[in-house]
Amino acid sequence: MGRLGLYARLVRLDKPIGTLLLLWPTLWALWAAGQGNPPLSILVIFVVGTFLMRSAGCAINDYFDRDFDRHVQRTQARVLTAGLIKPKEALMVAGGLALIAFVLVLSLNALTIGLSFVALLLAATYPLMKRLFGVPQAYLGIAFGFGIPMAFAAVTDSVPLVAWVLLLANICWTVAYDTEYAMVDRDDDVKLGLKTAAITFGQYDVVAIGVCYTLAIILLGYAGLLMGWGVPYLSGLALASAIALVHMRWIRHRDRAACFRAFRHNNWFGAMVFAGILAQYLIHG
Repeated sequence: MGRLGLYARLVRLDKPIGTLLLLWPTLWALWAAGQGNPPLSILVIFVVGTFLMRSAGCAINDYFDRDFDRHVQRTQARVLTAGLIKPKEALMVAGGLALIAFVLVLSLNALTIGLSFVALLLAATYPLMKRLFGVPQAYLGIAFGFGIPMAFAAVTDSVPLVAWVLLLANICWTVAYDTEYAMVDRDDDVKLGLKTAAITFGQYDVVAIGVCYTLAIILLGYAGLLMGWGVPYLSGLALASAIALVHMRWIRHRDRAACFRAFRHNNWFGAMVFAGILAQYLIHG
């Protein structure tokens, strides 16, 4: 049981924010693809799969970052970094969770199964982007949002334009909230030679986050136009926009605690977009 507790900490069972940020875009897509009534079996598979893949992603991320995390105050206590478990255990946990998720996907159509291999590649390679790419948050946005085309594929056996628009919106949103997160560790990341959007954007970090929020909202509005959604959806989008403005106010002085608070609060941005979609179908069917 003690070992299971360590594995639970490895996959961040005590920190569900990552799962929620991954889940909301998937729910947007499932409700859009299912016209407000996604098949229950597909919904369950995607919700469970989201949890499993986020957990696997945490394990593989800690495996790749174990030599860096010991130099960052916020991550020094992670179980792999602290030596409480071995690197091979982290790989085994990640592989086991990914395998279970794949078994779930096997009950879906061929297009979804094919897309699942891309999703797995994205999840496995994201940690390397912090060494190679100046804005790894954009790659994370693709990885976190790939449940969108998969959801459309599972429900409709196709990936229409609106799915790609939602994915682009998610990329912009992810760059916004994960840059807020990166601002917390910026000084440590500079010393370690890692690449993040907070470092790349430099003094324009707050402006860049504002631009990304704006693009995300515009793209979400375009997705609503493609779907024929009206006032209920736009009301949810307006609430999400108000939340983004609150975040901009919080991060304007680049205080670490405020930036981390804004990052965590993005759960409500995603929730308001989903609430708008849900209200659209509840009111207008």
